Amino acid sequence: MTHDKQMTMAKKISWILWGLSASILSAPVFAFILDSSLGTNGIDVERLHKAPYNLTGRKIAIGQVEIGRPGMFGLDKAVSVNRSVSLAAAFQRNEPAKSNNGIDPHAQNVAGVMVSQDKALPGVAPQARLFSSAVGSTRTSGQPEECLSAQHVAGQNGGDVRAINFSFGEPLNRDPRPDAMLDGKALLTLCIDWSSRVHNSLYVIAGNQGKGGIPIPTDNFNAINVAFSSRRGGIFSKVDVSNLAAINEGFARRLVGKEFNLDGRPSIALVAPGSNLTLLNPDGRRNKVTGTSFAAPHVTATVALLQEFGDRQIKARKPNWSLSSRHHEVMKAVLLNSADKIKDDGKGFQLGMARTLIDKQNRNWLESKAYQDTKIPLDAQMGSGHLNAFRAYQQFSSGQWAPSQTVPSTGWDYRTVNFGTATEYVLAKPLQKGSFVSITLAWDRLVELNDKNQNQQYDLEETFSDRGLNNLDLYLVRADAPNIAVAVCSSTSDIDSVEHIYCPIPANGNYKIRVQYQKQVNQPTQPYALAWWTVPVR
Repeated sequence: MTHDKQMTMAKKISWILWGLSASILSAPVFAFILDSSLGTNGIDVERLHKAPYNLTGRKIAIGQVEIGRPGMFGLDKAVSVNRSVSLAAAFQRNEPAKSNNGIDPHAQNVAGVMVSQDKALPGVAPQARLFSSAVGSTRTSGQPEECLSAQHVAGQNGGDVRAINFSFGEPLNRDPRPDAMLDGKALLTLCIDWSSRVHNSLYVIAGNQGKGGIPIPTDNFNAINVAFSSRRGGIFSKVDVSNLAAINEGFARRLVGKEFNLDGRPSIALVAPGSNLTLLNPDGRRNKVTGTSFAAPHVTATVALLQEFGDRQIKARKPNWSLSSRHHEVMKAVLLNSADKIKDDGKGFQLGMARTLIDKQNRNWLESKAYQDTKIPLDAQMGSGHLNAFRAYQQFSSGQWAPSQTVPSTGWDYRTVNFGTATEYVLAKPLQKGSFVSITLAWDRLVELNDKNQNQQYDLEETFSDRGLNNLDLYLVRADAPNIAVAVCSSTSDIDSVEHIYCPIPANGNYKIRVQYQKQVNQPTQPYALAWWTVPVR
């Protein structure tokens, strides 16, 4: 097969069967700087690249798994005139990539969002180390091969890959289970949740889109699923209409188990820019792209910047910093807790949020079921809100704080809690009446590998066991309150691996955050990550 035919076939695979995007070649865009998803109208990451922050992802490894792969300079002729994307390594599943084989414009665009070093079209983390694996043709691969590829990427860089991007998915009609549903038990979904814990890597999954058809592994528990936003008044602030989300209850009921999680869990955790982005193809030509495929890598690469900062703090032996900052649950809690919901009015009561995000029906967070129902932590369309990389930096940079002492108004922690007990974080300063608090709790579903040959890694033909999800609940209570019956705000889902509070403070006073281990399903001790952002009395 000629190189051109290989390129054409790879593009068709990505476009027709697997891509979560719409890519259309366009004329050069001269207003790309104003339209950039990296500026203040997007995820506000450009300032993190500059002094005094100087965060570009240096020495941080991230991963990419797709059907195809980006081109690698020195290996592939397709990128001989375009060196903007520099890969740490390229693979074909779990083997080194073959020269000029499997290169895909879709994968190149996704990689560009993360690590492009083009001066005009930089990536979110231009100096991060990207390891990319191509699963290969759908005729010869499926969920086992995709799991093998993900595991191989997770094992790179000495087993230290902080986040892995999935901008593709599996259709249910290819799942070998009889009457397959989105119940969290597909092999690839179980693999993602297993690898999250074993390899300590945050998986970022492009959300299902359009008419659906590629929902696996969006029924995961331990990753972050990402929807995409489009511009409204020049600002990325609206959940794009192409995202798959229930229009009405009747529509949702027909698709439950096929395009929406069978247990009712919302599949979206975060929103990021993904509409009409200008990226570079392998040959260096600009390309206009749209889709969740390009929203997800904004999140993946933001992790690289945060991890670079965390490692810098640890190396400098800063107080309130430890290796806990590297846990994937911490990244998940920080990213979700710092997301934009309602634009701040200038007083800081909305925690300095930069935009008001609206869903497909033009409803904001305060009109969502997630805001009104303590059993629903995340909105079905908006998740916890829109990615804001600078606010994520602010959240993360506040440092780790233990419950053994009073804690500042903003912070995070990684800890364990035992069944039947609660851990409390007493805020050092009283909170301001009318201000909002944002608190996020994240923990893992326990998935174990049925390791037949005892080599401590997944092999083809092996399976996973779902050990279930322990139930944790989250409360904000008065500091002198004796029990949760008088909670000011709470998040008490029975089915989610995230609890999230966003609520106004009813009166000036002292408050505390309570993490309660409510129901044991597997282990009696549960690791968790907690992030909080509040406004003290002035």
